[in-house]
Amino acid sequence: MKPELSLSLQFADPRHRALLPRHKVQRWIRAALELPGEITVRIVDAEEGQALNRDFRSKDYATNVLTFDYADEPVVQADLVICAEVVEREAREAGIDIAAHYAHMLVHGTLHAQGYDHEVDDEAEAMEARETEVMLALGLPDPYAATAR
Repeated sequence: MKPELSLSLQFADPRHRALLPRHKVQRWIRAALELPGEITVRIVDAEEGQALNRDFRSKDYATNVLTFDYADEPVVQADLVICAEVVEREAREAGIDIAAHYAHMLVHGTLHAQGYDHEVDDEAEAMEARETEVMLALGLPDPYAATAR
């Protein structure tokens, strides 16, 4: 049985709203959750994405997903901020479905919220393996397979 999820879904940038119906976003996040969660997902434009990345990570560019994690036990509490323009560009460049890329970003961010980290070499492999496992279980492509890039 999948963990419970309280989800707030916000669209500051509504361009992909039709690709992100609430039930799909819930399904993708719940597939990666290992404990109950309270998660806010905010879809933003490049300007807001860049400002948040600059202010919180000192990186002056918009990135695909930012995870703000507040607690991981007993309930995962986090905000996932996804930049619509970056997701769209990355999907187009990789030749993959935009919705599948959003699913990957939601899985990726949810794993970060639970303490997974890909910036530490010995943890990157475990995080990527877990992402692949979740994506395949959802019937979506392996984001790290050569054909998915």
